[in-house]
Amino acid sequence: MTNRQTNGATIGFEKELWAAADTLRGSMDAAEYKHVVLGLIFLKYISDAFEEVHARLEAERAEGADPEDPDEYRALNVFWVPPEARWAQIQAQARQPSIGQVVDAAMSAIERDNPALKGVLSKDYARPALDKQRLGQLIDLITNIRIGDEAARDKDILGRIYEYFLSQFASAEGKKGGEFYTPRCVVKLLVEMIEPYRGRVYDPCCGSGGMFVQSMEFIRAHATGNGNGARGGGSPPRPKADISIYGQESNYNTWRLCKMNLAIRGIEGQIVQGDTFHNDRFPDLKADYILANPPFNVSDWGGERLRQDKRWKYGIPPTGNANFAWVQHIIHHLAPGGVAGFVLANGSMSSNQSGEGEIRRAIIEADLVDCMVALPGQLFYSTQIPACLWFLHRDRPRKDEVLFIDARPMGRMVDRTHRELTDEDIRQIAETYHAWRGGERRGERRGESATRPYTDVPGFCKSVPLEEIRKHNYVLTPGRYVGAAQQEADDEPFEHKMARLTAELEAQFAESARLEAQIRESLKRVAYGG
Repeated sequence: MTNRQTNGATIGFEKELWAAADTLRGSMDAAEYKHVVLGLIFLKYISDAFEEVHARLEAERAEGADPEDPDEYRALNVFWVPPEARWAQIQAQARQPSIGQVVDAAMSAIERDNPALKGVLSKDYARPALDKQRLGQLIDLITNIRIGDEAARDKDILGRIYEYFLSQFASAEGKKGGEFYTPRCVVKLLVEMIEPYRGRVYDPCCGSGGMFVQSMEFIRAHATGNGNGARGGGSPPRPKADISIYGQESNYNTWRLCKMNLAIRGIEGQIVQGDTFHNDRFPDLKADYILANPPFNVSDWGGERLRQDKRWKYGIPPTGNANFAWVQHIIHHLAPGGVAGFVLANGSMSSNQSGEGEIRRAIIEADLVDCMVALPGQLFYSTQIPACLWFLHRDRPRKDEVLFIDARPMGRMVDRTHRELTDEDIRQIAETYHAWRGGERRGERRGESATRPYTDVPGFCKSVPLEEIRKHNYVLTPGRYVGAAQQEADDEPFEHKMARLTAELEAQFAESARLEAQIRESLKRVAYGG
């Protein structure tokens, strides 16, 4: 089977598995079905990892190993799966009318014996609205995939399935899909730009955890083996990276998706549930890196109850739009020397409504804005609103300058309605940013080729002094500054070109007349029988 790596998701067996699982969805709403499917995939994953260790301990029973001792598994950072929750037991009852109760009991037992998963797993498979025959067929489908043993973990089989399913559910849910999924290419671009490899990493609206998992470099840097992901089955532990993860998500079901998403990859972090504005669970956190994709233009964020909040250092955000509440929340949590990259609606770059222009002016004058990137349309499953990337930095090497990048012409269509940035697009944007900053990239640390010196490229990028931004009333839209792309030089004299084009046009007229006459003659023969 052929796999094709893209920045949307890995297409191969994942696509076929999705097609089969989606067929079994029937009339169930995608928002509901995703918890059914992803919960079962997670259960199969931890059961596979458990069974691999169980078989080894069974073989070592003569040396004193006890395959039914939970501590044997916890010592290897593998989830203990009690007998009633093991996949073989579930699969054996897949065609029974009671399969819903069987799965619910398994989920409850796993949460009971693994405190790290408390409150994370779905436990409503017995509800009458869930077709038990389809549920059994789904269990049979998942049974045929090895997703939790060591070989599968090395290939990140479950991670690929999980990510692809998240993207497909986001597409199926449309606008609501943005609550839990950010397209992989957008996350990869953010990570490549800010390079979060050491320190505290924070996402104040973390969704299903894509900012923490979709960059393989970042995953490898932080893998600890916690929760089966990196070293279950007795593999030697990988060195723990100097990374601490902090995330908050307001939607309870999305928070559960995030906890599972991190667990299957062996990434540990402090992921909490709650409203970031009204119940900031990390009030004293100063993060070295902040990555975020806040919901766009939220009007009902409760801003009227936070008029005097200490986070609004640059101006009180309007109650009817949370964009600059998110921006200032991010700035508030940024450590000295910290860097932030986040997605916002394009309106944030130019709006002057309800004091937003004044807030933007204050942030620019504080010399926090490092780079602005205008994104292509159709990248997001959840909205057709044009989007941009903001990059803020507290320790900027180029004071009183901002880099503008217009990436709107970039990307390629992956289906009728969705576009993605290619690896080459991401490389070009990230290298432009790092060249402009004049700093060392991780490639240089590996002895790879250094970043080329920065130069303005008409139509793509331009370094703009603060004085020019002031003249444009603090508007941060890249298209206003980068200008038009250079056209290819045309050295053909006008009179020669005109003569050539006229001759070509005359030839086309003649060919058209010949074809018209031929068609009319054919019609006469048909009409008169000869």
